[in-house]
Amino acid sequence: MPARTRRSALGLLPGLALAALAAPAAALAGPQPDGEIGIGQALPDARLRGLNGPSRTLADYRGQALVINVWASWCGPCRQEMASLERLAWREQVPPLRIIGISTDDDPRQALALLARTNATISHFIDERLQWEHRLGASTLPLTVLVDAQGRVRDKVHGAQEWDGPQALARIARALGQPGARSPAA
Repeated sequence: MPARTRRSALGLLPGLALAALAAPAAALAGPQPDGEIGIGQALPDARLRGLNGPSRTLADYRGQALVINVWASWCGPCRQEMASLERLAWREQVPPLRIIGISTDDDPRQALALLARTNATISHFIDERLQWEHRLGASTLPLTVLVDAQGRVRDKVHGAQEWDGPQALARIARALGQPGARSPAA
């Protein structure tokens, strides 16, 4: 290698070393290379198109712990866990916990039909162009994402759960730093 080329290459080393050291910090501070929001990262503010209620933005939920359930009407495990999410929503929580659903159905009418059959009371939104499926990393459904009051993702759970059961309540409390869910009867 000619001396001039070697000097130019050696001149790049300090910059490359700094970039390598900064890479882990950058990975924690922003979306993953594929656009997925990782654990510890903040959800960006975005509009959510309402299915069974008004449209909202994620900023509307800042200051509250949030459970986001990503589902589809054709997904058996998604339908299976919906009742437990409804029961969880009706529990008295200290501090309060908001629960929302995001349907990945291509046809909003199919999602609405399921919500009507199940008498859903929590707010559900439709995932336009599957942006939330990709952002949240819903490679399999259902996916439930636990978000703290500052809007940071604290946990992701793939697969159906009994969200009002003791194990799930303990997981929520650990992820969101809550003292645990308290039922109205307690």
